[in-house]
Amino acid sequence: MNFPFYIARRYLFSRKSTHAINLISLVSVVGVAVATTALVVTLSVFNGFSDLVASLFTAIDPQIELRPTKGKTVTADDPVLAAVRAMPEVMVATETVEGQALAMYGGRQTMVTLKGVEDNFDSLTHIQEILLPESAFPFQTHAADISYGYVGIQVAQLLGLGYEYDGPLHLYAPLREGQLSDVASADEAFLTEDVYSPGCLFSVQQAKYDRTLILTDISLARRLFQCQGELSSLELRLQPGSNFDRVKQRIKDTVGDRYSVRDRYEQQDDTFSIMKIEKLMAYLFLSFILMVACFNIVGSLSMLIIDKKEDVQTLRALGATDRQIVQVFLFEGRMIAAAGAVAGIAAGLLLCWLQQCFGIVALGSQQGAFVVDAYPVSVHPGDIVAVFLTVLATSFVAVWYPVHYFARRLLRGAGELGSF
Repeated sequence: MNFPFYIARRYLFSRKSTHAINLISLVSVVGVAVATTALVVTLSVFNGFSDLVASLFTAIDPQIELRPTKGKTVTADDPVLAAVRAMPEVMVATETVEGQALAMYGGRQTMVTLKGVEDNFDSLTHIQEILLPESAFPFQTHAADISYGYVGIQVAQLLGLGYEYDGPLHLYAPLREGQLSDVASADEAFLTEDVYSPGCLFSVQQAKYDRTLILTDISLARRLFQCQGELSSLELRLQPGSNFDRVKQRIKDTVGDRYSVRDRYEQQDDTFSIMKIEKLMAYLFLSFILMVACFNIVGSLSMLIIDKKEDVQTLRALGATDRQIVQVFLFEGRMIAAAGAVAGIAAGLLLCWLQQCFGIVALGSQQGAFVVDAYPVSVHPGDIVAVFLTVLATSFVAVWYPVHYFARRLLRGAGELGSF
């Protein structure tokens, strides 16, 4: 057994001549444990919000999206896209056409993003799960020569629409070519199409979609934006059990630099980047608090070094080197930090479990005011490992110099100082 570790373990659990040393050691452990618990809980809450937002976007975003790197549209019969569709791992592939349009209904108007999709869009995404009311008919973009318009709930509020709106919703888009000065009137400068109510709205609970998006038939979108035989993006859903990262890389190798290949997180890069930065800032701030807590260990070790002055002389008489004596107190500090880390992680995991099961900390006093009633929590094993390593690293930095300083002074008083 490692001699310094053995002695440090004995010191940790043995009674000291001064009761205050035991009390200060306990306070040090509790301080580290509290800071560690705060780290575990805070990081888990950030994970919970991130997973919640990801689940909301999953309802309408594809697993993989291919967009042209140059221009807004490409020909739908591009051989490169055909090769991607033919991959055995691709279960669903749907073309989309997307553009800006003016929506008008009952004297109200607003700018919207009109997205034309194919009939298999409900197989690509979980659109059926976000239709309101829940008893809505199965998702379909058209019936015979009538095109339906699935309107985001906030767009519906702006236009004064209900679940079922009477009459057509008018959509306008400017001519793709030419200038306004070349036409006789403003009406001739725009193309117009009408969509009808499918008897429901959709709610992603994200303003990015609910405030601007209307889903409709891809044929109508191609007519309105004058891009027959073209597409804005190709959206994919992979076979269950496929190696996502490997398939994504194969698609990138196939399309080269002609198309950008993005997964769900990359499609919402602005949102998740902000959340990652917030999580990082919280981690750094709490790590600083943890470092302050670790300095409590310094006071405990300094008093322990003084208390064990006679023991040090005995250890030197038994043949212990100065380096080994210093390592005894270094191990002591690390064990205090490790004990606090283990206790803090256990307490943090317990709090996370209680929050997941019972929602003990609510988001608001009024139920149903938010997407979820209680703070979401998601424990990631990587975060737990990172927290534990952070505690150990922080404690090592906090105690290294003080232990060497006090130990040197003690050894000078006990005799000739050895080599460190």
